[in-house]
Amino acid sequence: MNSNLLFDFSVNKENNTIHVTRDFAANRSLVWDAWTKPELLDLWWAPKPFRTQTKSMDFREGGMWHYAMISPENEVHWCKLDYQTIENQQSYSGLDGFCDEHGTLNEAFPRSQWNNVFSDNGENTTVNITIKYETLEDLEKIISYGFKEGFSMAMENLDQYIEMKFKLRNELKPNRFPRVCTYLNFPGNTEEAFLFYQSVFKTEFSGKGIQRFGDIPADGNHPPVAESVKKMILHVELPITGHHVLMGTDAPKEMGFELNSGNNMHISIEPETREEAKRIFDELSAGGRVTMPLEDMFFGAYYGSFTDKFGINWMVNHTN
Repeated sequence: MNSNLLFDFSVNKENNTIHVTRDFAANRSLVWDAWTKPELLDLWWAPKPFRTQTKSMDFREGGMWHYAMISPENEVHWCKLDYQTIENQQSYSGLDGFCDEHGTLNEAFPRSQWNNVFSDNGENTTVNITIKYETLEDLEKIISYGFKEGFSMAMENLDQYIEMKFKLRNELKPNRFPRVCTYLNFPGNTEEAFLFYQSVFKTEFSGKGIQRFGDIPADGNHPPVAESVKKMILHVELPITGHHVLMGTDAPKEMGFELNSGNNMHISIEPETREEAKRIFDELSAGGRVTMPLEDMFFGAYYGSFTDKFGINWMVNHTN
């Protein structure tokens, strides 16, 4: 864990609560996504050596996240979080507890009331977490199970995931020179496609070559990745004719994506300055449909995407 990041963990036995204050080295929108999108939660929520696997998520007030914590021996512990209140990019609350694969609560274990508040802290984001139990006995039982150690480890997983994203970005584009790229999404066969493109253009992959989701936990200190996505392609770049670059990633149904011939390709613009990135984004997206607002991302870029009024997909991506 980055020792410069704020971390405070305290237990109040008078009102049966755990309080955690934790900083993350990313902007609020990205930290919010990491806590509310299943494909990201699956990468970091479980303490090592466990992994998380989402069965379903309906992130809305009255919705539920139904997930499993899976041991290295493939022992499955089902959990669910029933969402109660949500203020987008600011806070959410809900009741968490153990259950079975159908979502039926296991009454033998205590439920906990979670309230998570997200706020800006300079270039970092602070998450204030309050976890309340019905009784002191429930609180002490959870503490005895090693909750502090496990939850601390899970949050370190998120630190490492953020760090890996920054590292990957810097390896692939060490300078800020402007460029235009084509970004391709595939339903799981990115590697096959890019090996074919490489054979045609006879060039080499940029950086360290093909980066897989399983490369994120490069050693025991990195966050666990679900087995079903480990071999999928996280990112690959291939220079082709005239200094143009093809980029690609796997975006399979297992991770919540629905690809078709209209959304599987984007033109990616990388302007030299932040101001030029905003100008291009605003003018090109006028009359179109913004799919992701232009924002600072935790992988070190000022990024947004949209479909213009003629149906063409674009990404604007300025390296900070």
